[in-house]
Amino acid sequence: MSHILLSNVHVDFPVFSSRTRGLINTMFGYARSDNKRIEASGLHGINVHALRGVSLEFNKGDRVGLIGRNGAGKTTLLRVLSGAYEPTGGEIDVSGSISSLTDITLGMDMEADGYENIMLRSIVMGRTRREARARIQEIEEFTGLGEYLRLPVRVYSSGMLLRLAFAVSTAIEPEILLMDEMIGAGDAHFIEKARTRLENLMSDASILVLASHSSDILRQFCNKGAVLEQGQVVFSGELEDCLDHYGASSQ
Repeated sequence: MSHILLSNVHVDFPVFSSRTRGLINTMFGYARSDNKRIEASGLHGINVHALRGVSLEFNKGDRVGLIGRNGAGKTTLLRVLSGAYEPTGGEIDVSGSISSLTDITLGMDMEADGYENIMLRSIVMGRTRREARARIQEIEEFTGLGEYLRLPVRVYSSGMLLRLAFAVSTAIEPEILLMDEMIGAGDAHFIEKARTRLENLMSDASILVLASHSSDILRQFCNKGAVLEQGQVVFSGELEDCLDHYGASSQ
């Protein structure tokens, strides 16, 4: 049964290491005795606390909306759930196959052609080569890119690249679906196809975790919520209660 449990999870990002301080000092030509060196500013080892003591539990049937301002930690939390970020503290336990739509071009090679990138992106998402090959025809048809799939993706427009990445990333049947906002990809016809596919994925997933600034989208797809501020979960529970709490704290 699908299940996610986070216990006192922390994620820290170092801003300066000894290597980066040395590189900056070298770039500006600061001598060891120079009082303009990075060390002289007191920046010896700064950490950004992206998540601080996050404890949450998601079970089958939960559709969780992550709510908060830009920089509150929503995307970082999604990346921790997907396994892209390793917690620097605390524990995370995940049961069930995960598909993350937070970084849909991750693993793609701009010099490779469309077909090669279908394989590359699929493998990054955890599929075997056999599973990836079995999806090629479906992905090919969904993109509508035709012969462009035989060309290096560096010649694609941004819309074409997004269509390919979206088609590969959503050719799945995940138990746990992670999303950062809704995805728009290409022209009006393709966007409608994309929205239909996303709605089907969200409906079929055992657990959905969706970060969005739109209360309308959250109300459409979610039944629970978690409000984040400065990397901390300050409120969680039923979605409407979370939206009320966020609205009151934003005034």
